[in-house]
Amino acid sequence: MNYEVLALIIYFTAMLTIGLVFFLRSKSKTDKDYFLGGRKMGPWVTAMSAQASDMSAWLLMGLPGSILAFGLGQAWIGIGLALGTALNWILIAKRLRRFSQAANDSITLPQYLSNRFATKSKALQVVSAVVFLVCFTLYVASAFVAGANVFTSIFSVEKSTAMLIFAVILIVYTFLGGYKAVCWTDFFQGTLMIIAVLAVPIIIVLTKDLDTSVLEAAVTANDGTVYSFVGDLFAAPPAEIASGLAWGLGYFGMPHILVRFMSIEKPSMVKKSSIVATVWVVLALVAVIFIAVFGRILIGAELLAENNQSMVFVELSRMLFPTFIAGLLLSAIIAASMSTADSQLLVASSSFTSDIYKPIIRKKASDRETLWVGRGVVLIVSVIAYFIASSKSEGAQAIMNLVENAWAGFGSAFGPVVILSLFWRRFTYKGALAGVIAGALTDALWLVFLSGSTGIYELIPGFAVGMLASVVVTLIDKKPSEEVIAIFDEATKAED
Repeated sequence: MNYEVLALIIYFTAMLTIGLVFFLRSKSKTDKDYFLGGRKMGPWVTAMSAQASDMSAWLLMGLPGSILAFGLGQAWIGIGLALGTALNWILIAKRLRRFSQAANDSITLPQYLSNRFATKSKALQVVSAVVFLVCFTLYVASAFVAGANVFTSIFSVEKSTAMLIFAVILIVYTFLGGYKAVCWTDFFQGTLMIIAVLAVPIIIVLTKDLDTSVLEAAVTANDGTVYSFVGDLFAAPPAEIASGLAWGLGYFGMPHILVRFMSIEKPSMVKKSSIVATVWVVLALVAVIFIAVFGRILIGAELLAENNQSMVFVELSRMLFPTFIAGLLLSAIIAASMSTADSQLLVASSSFTSDIYKPIIRKKASDRETLWVGRGVVLIVSVIAYFIASSKSEGAQAIMNLVENAWAGFGSAFGPVVILSLFWRRFTYKGALAGVIAGALTDALWLVFLSGSTGIYELIPGFAVGMLASVVVTLIDKKPSEEVIAIFDEATKAED
């Protein structure tokens, strides 16, 4: 019997069970309950689901594989993400929870950005929702591709079969259970991920005699420069270090992360969540770096000879653990893909129903109608994403390339606006609209015309221009109304 397959079956059964349980136990039939869990999520679930939805299969395959092949200089992205995670929880989480409730109990990021300024204009809300819908459809498609690739590399099934299984399970528990199911599955998936990444390096340290002289061999970085494996960390070009650290800026504009802050039960719970989330991400990223280093020592030559460095976690797990345990650890890779895709599905769905359907198409839609439209959007987006991902053409690979830049797009467009909306009393709606447009355009133009020649990640200029545009337009705009000021004051008043 293939015990790796058995472990995966157990994992998938658990995910489906969670979705079914929340569907059967659901008492509230409102859109807020489906999309935000009724703002009743505890600190541990909020923290773990946020980190699980943040870290995709990139954590267990892309990052360690890149470090193994090109040296520790690749770890700067992980360092930037760890710093960004901590700052996002410290600076943004508590305020966004309070502001989103003060701003007419907003349940999506575009809805919040409109309600925060007490405007009747739907321009920013609709534009943001359309961007979300398009980008997250591509994101989900890329998750289907990643999940299927992982599945087929571990288990002997056809890629089309693997993708179908992955998609069906993901759709079922997201469709049925909504936000609570997504959060609780992400909680268990996040727990599985952290156990997996910690188990591998710990067992290696306890059982293996490591020959560190292997690390003295030269490696060639992405820009063609030759470094020693370890020395590459600080010998990397300043632009590469800055680009890696800049990844952290993206967190301030990530809808599927920010919505976690909006759903926590009480603002006072944010402190505990921030500690849990920061510890999780630091442990995970440090462990992954050690996995890459130990993998370079133990099996690096074989993996690099076959250009198969992304399989370092898979191969080390199989080397170190019995088959069933290895199967559970390898399920963590599937968990990483699923926990990202389910959050993106739900955010895309909530953006359409709350920011386009209800305010424009059906203004008098009931909560129950909105709820089922949201479920329909989950299904539609999933089906479109599935067909894009299963395309035999270059389309799927093109999507994977686009997703690499989507992080910068979200961070540039929404990061500065979110920060200013939470901390600047004078900030205006026109300033927010200008910031979103300027940040997004700068990001896109820099990517197309200057990213390759400068080596600077487009998030850096996109974020800077978005921030500048927001400030300049706000200062030349008339001061916000008393109603807008009252929302700011209500959200920032001392807690009881």
